[in-house]
Amino acid sequence: MSTQFSAQRATFRQLHESGHFVLPNPWDIGGARRLAKLGFKALASTSAGAAWALGKEDGELTLDEALDHLRMLCAATDLPVNADFEAGFADSPEGVAANVTLAVDTGVAGVSIEDWSGASIYPLPLAVERIQAARAAIDASGQDVLLVGRSEGFRINKSPLRETIERLTAYSAAGADVLYAPWIVEVAEVKEMVAALAPKPLNVLLHHPGVRVDELAAVGVRRFSVGARLASYTWAAFEATAISVRDEGHLP
Repeated sequence: MSTQFSAQRATFRQLHESGHFVLPNPWDIGGARRLAKLGFKALASTSAGAAWALGKEDGELTLDEALDHLRMLCAATDLPVNADFEAGFADSPEGVAANVTLAVDTGVAGVSIEDWSGASIYPLPLAVERIQAARAAIDASGQDVLLVGRSEGFRINKSPLRETIERLTAYSAAGADVLYAPWIVEVAEVKEMVAALAPKPLNVLLHHPGVRVDELAAVGVRRFSVGARLASYTWAAFEATAISVRDEGHLP
């Protein structure tokens, strides 16, 4: 394991150093391989897509299911894979550290840790300790895996931008290599985040069709992901087709 994924991890780190790139989120082997053929340079898992594929809702995956999913994606492609590792499947820093160690062992090139427990936002001191624990676990592994610190306050509670920046700055100081606050997509606000977090790269979610890569790359965003959007668009088409066959007796 120590050398098997070293090339992918080195490539992933280099992608964050200049320019920008788009990180699509497949949820199965076929999707991962199709995206590689389409020329994407790296991939990320999606907790929602993985859960839906198992007939569950987002947030219902167990730790073992998440780890199995990451192993599957890493084995399916030569591209680097970033893990949507939710809140680390633990509340305590010690639990986060133990589980991040397991995630690193799957072969991922990056691990994202949220500050949302599934019920509430962690208090900032605890959230920072959790990022510090994830950083220590990665460092102890000896693997060149990027740590992504995610602030979910805007997505969950429409928290003010200043609060999001405060949290992301704290996560950066705690050892996060990349910062991410889903659903913040207004150009002026993103520009302010980029400036506050520099030189660390910022990930922006392509949350809706109005979010444009070219506009946000122009203000310094390095990385874009699509989250559950590939999965949600796919399942919407699946259901529309099934309903047409059920109700109309033909394909749409």
